[in-house]
Amino acid sequence: MALVKIRDYNSNYKDDIFDGNDINSYAVYEDVNDEKVGSVDDILVDETGRLRYFVIDTGFWIFGKKVLLPVGRTQIDYNRDRIYAVGFTKEQAENLPRYDSDTVIDYDYEERVRGSYRPSNYRQTTPYTRNDYSYDYDPDLYNIRQKEHGVIKLYEERLVANKGVHKVGDVTVSKKVETETARASVPIEKERVVIERRTPSQTQAVSPGDATFQEGEVARMEVYEESADIHKQAFVREEVNVKKTIEQDTVTAEETLRREELEVDANGKPVIDHNRNRTPRNR
Repeated sequence: MALVKIRDYNSNYKDDIFDGNDINSYAVYEDVNDEKVGSVDDILVDETGRLRYFVIDTGFWIFGKKVLLPVGRTQIDYNRDRIYAVGFTKEQAENLPRYDSDTVIDYDYEERVRGSYRPSNYRQTTPYTRNDYSYDYDPDLYNIRQKEHGVIKLYEERLVANKGVHKVGDVTVSKKVETETARASVPIEKERVVIERRTPSQTQAVSPGDATFQEGEVARMEVYEESADIHKQAFVREEVNVKKTIEQDTVTAEETLRREELEVDANGKPVIDHNRNRTPRNR
């Protein structure tokens, strides 16, 4: 939020904003004890031309130190050529950062100024950073109350075009759910235990002692099979971006213009000079 001197923004600011009053010559008084604290040295505006600070030269009050006074902390008395600094104290003036004509007024500098004027119990209600701060976050410092500033007027230029907007229709884009039956197949494998029993083609005798008759001899085999996992899952099928575009067109209107012409109805053969006192027609 760049700040500039008011005369650099509008060289005719005295008439356009202050009704011919030279605010830069006004004395500054604190509003409680009516003590003179300095004089107006300059006025700073933002890029939109809105008043933000009065530059106050404190003179002998604080040995010639110049400081910034937010416009929301002022009352202007046009009858006495004075500006009253609301709630302004010498301690505040001493704690404020010094202002010079070559001072770079950036976010950090303004935060130091705001911190000097904010009350001790101030709480930041709207979170902000150096990149998104707005003067609207501190209305007590920057809002001008007309009843306390007399005839201060803020002007802005606007372009006015003779065009009208009328509704030609509307478009509604919505979603609906359609259902369908889908089939999905997945091959699975199952293990099966096959027990084969066969009789030897030739009966062979075993040697004595090789045949051990006993119970509990077990052959164990684990059996597995696959199971199908078929379920529904949502996927993004398509993205639809709905927006409006503006097309420019030139409208041309045609009207029938009427013009009266002279008709001469002559009987017989009179001599008539049709060119006398005739105004040539513009082509």
